[in-house]
Amino acid sequence: MLPLYFNRIRYILRKMSGRERIVFLVLSAAAIIGFLGTVYKLNQRVSVLLPDKGGSLYEGMIGQPHFINPVLAIADPDRDVTSLVYAGLMRPNGNGGLVPELAERYEISEDGLSYTFYIKKDAEFQDGKNVTSDDIIFTIETSKNPIVKSPMRAGWEGVEIEKVDDKTVKFWLKRPYAPFLENTTMGILPKHVWKDIPMEQIGLSDINLSPIGAGPYKISRSSKNGSGLSSLTLNSFSKYSLGEPYIGKIVLSFYPSEIELLNAYQNGDVDSISAISPQNLPKITRRDGEIKSLNLPRIFGVFFNQNEKDIFLEKSVRQALEMSIDKKQIVRDVLGGYAKEISSPIPEGSFGAVALQESEFNIDKAKATLEKNGWKFSQEKMIYIKEEKNKATKELSFSISTSNAPDLVRTANILKSSWEKLGANVDVRVFEISDLNQNVIRSRKYDALLFGEVVGRDPDPFAFWHSSQRNDPGLNIALYTSSKVDKILEEARGLVSKEDRAKKYETFQEEIQADLPSIFLYSPSFIYILPKRIKGVDTEDIVTPSERFANVYKWYIDTKYVWKILHKNN
Repeated sequence: MLPLYFNRIRYILRKMSGRERIVFLVLSAAAIIGFLGTVYKLNQRVSVLLPDKGGSLYEGMIGQPHFINPVLAIADPDRDVTSLVYAGLMRPNGNGGLVPELAERYEISEDGLSYTFYIKKDAEFQDGKNVTSDDIIFTIETSKNPIVKSPMRAGWEGVEIEKVDDKTVKFWLKRPYAPFLENTTMGILPKHVWKDIPMEQIGLSDINLSPIGAGPYKISRSSKNGSGLSSLTLNSFSKYSLGEPYIGKIVLSFYPSEIELLNAYQNGDVDSISAISPQNLPKITRRDGEIKSLNLPRIFGVFFNQNEKDIFLEKSVRQALEMSIDKKQIVRDVLGGYAKEISSPIPEGSFGAVALQESEFNIDKAKATLEKNGWKFSQEKMIYIKEEKNKATKELSFSISTSNAPDLVRTANILKSSWEKLGANVDVRVFEISDLNQNVIRSRKYDALLFGEVVGRDPDPFAFWHSSQRNDPGLNIALYTSSKVDKILEEARGLVSKEDRAKKYETFQEEIQADLPSIFLYSPSFIYILPKRIKGVDTEDIVTPSERFANVYKWYIDTKYVWKILHKNN
């Protein structure tokens, strides 16, 4: 029938004049285009545009992983890859909360002492084996074993585990601990893969670089160079418990420094990078990327050691030092605007954070505060001094200790300049981070310490501010003591109700601001550059850099039209 129809058209065209033939063809083309346009518009009206599977992402990282293992991961590259390969009972949702991952649901007892988790029946590892209670128990017992030296050990100490059945596990706590759910985001090891490896050999096993998890991506290929891993290729895991990721392949490339990472990005070797210093952002000339500024629940400040330097016992001194600092300058000049000024130990936007009055930047007022409390400016020494009867003359002179991280060094020098304008003599002491931790912080050998604290998604300030944590291994680096604050923190960590806990944290912050044991400076943002073609990235709040992958299974590049009626039926 069709050949007969086309033959008829050819016969008619031959009978037409040249002009008639052109008119006919133009009108026919217009009719066809109009018909196709109508079909396209109709399809759009009855269809919805949805993510489709496909595409690749090439990401560059500083450093290289050594332990792609949730029990051993300690450095950022370790945690980054671990978050892609492994799954936990719970998973960060990228917006300050948690969602069940391997767990179908969970229950918390009224007294807050037991947590029962029900594992999804179809949850499985990337080798096809089912995830069971035995895997959960094995992972946690491994992290608790002192031989393994897991960085996760402290979170599980005192927690007992009970196997209810193959798909149900119960945790027992000695006392209520509200942030406990955070522990359950730890990735789960497959017992059948690790069970025959002696505990003392776990850190040496090759499986740490060829892992099998239950996360959204599985490692398909690794490349090495003279210094170790150079890249990893990961493919989406079709049986992932939250649904197979849309992006089919992620290639991770590892670089020894930020400069080499930036060069790789500029050359097009990778199309996403992170942990870039704000001062290096202007050097980027590529325009196909989008800068994402993610909130980190971290604070940086100056912590005074009143045991080492008695001038810090005077609140007026601490007040004057705070009033002498232009925090806006630090955020602008050091962090390029990728941070928020803070006046509290819990950053804005974190759970329990309360809006407190910002400190006033006023050097004249700072000098007046000192002079009102007996300090006088010495023209001979060009600093403030304080003379008291039968006591040695005090001088406004001290040191600031910090790590060799560029942002902290620059901040320390701004503080030095500001305080010298006030009338203080300040010495900046810079240490390698390992040296700072081992020989300065642990021994509490510093006058003032410029340092940061990871507050966490569900903050528990106990470790940073309770008087029992003043000495190593405690983290109370301000050596702060307050019986009132101790009581608040003890009560808060045992409250199950978020509302009640938030009220306690509000009171805690007000007490800290009134006592001023530290000067809180800023809460930094995490800088992540992704290609504009990547869609579905709605992450805003992260606790660690690896949590930028919290919703990676929802990211997509390709799209497709699906009829709305079919989409609703699905």
